[in-house]
Amino acid sequence: MEGSIWTRSAPSSSPRETLSREQIVRAAVKLLDEEGLAGLSMRKLAGRLESGTTSLYWHVSTKDDLLDLVIDEIYGEVDVPEPDLAGWRGGVTLLAHSLRSMVLRHPWVPSAIFGRANVGPNAMTSGAGGLRLFEAAGFEGLEIDKALSSVFAYVFGITTAEVAWRGAVRSSGRSTEEWADRMYEDVMSVTNEYPAMRDAVARRASIDIEQLQSDSFVFGLESMLDGLEHRLAHRA
Repeated sequence: MEGSIWTRSAPSSSPRETLSREQIVRAAVKLLDEEGLAGLSMRKLAGRLESGTTSLYWHVSTKDDLLDLVIDEIYGEVDVPEPDLAGWRGGVTLLAHSLRSMVLRHPWVPSAIFGRANVGPNAMTSGAGGLRLFEAAGFEGLEIDKALSSVFAYVFGITTAEVAWRGAVRSSGRSTEEWADRMYEDVMSVTNEYPAMRDAVARRASIDIEQLQSDSFVFGLESMLDGLEHRLAHRA
């Protein structure tokens, strides 16, 4: 089994070649955004580029290689500030929000990104930048890795749920408001024996769902950073 495409030399250019690797990757991102992982194939991508599949295979030999390139391309959208510009907590906050925005723009990411060696330059830059933020905070050794992994796990976990919700709304054929109203009616119809659940649903009824999701993300992130800050302040 070959390793990541990033561990191999790029193919030499063909004098007759009209496509570039960059064009292929950009077209693949667009196709994935529109049709998801299930809609990605080399044949379909070649059609979009008005090229033969042979031309694609000159640059990218397998679909797995293509995904390695595409994932690193979207990692390039993630902003990672330096600790001295925003402070460690401000920097981690900006990183987390940027990562969330990237996943929401590309809802196929959670299904594609895990279980792969994401060792492209953009992915490595993001990871290294995040580690520097926690090192600047005062974490040491494995705690640096654990702190960053915890934040990444939080962002991907909650954002994957958002992606699933948005997909469910699209599949329903309803608007966000119609979908929310229907869910509200369904939940309220069975909450008589669960007053705490009834009250929770009622509190959310007048709030825009996407705003609620954004607020919940901020609440969870700030709570996590509070915990990390407390851990630093109360070291033995």
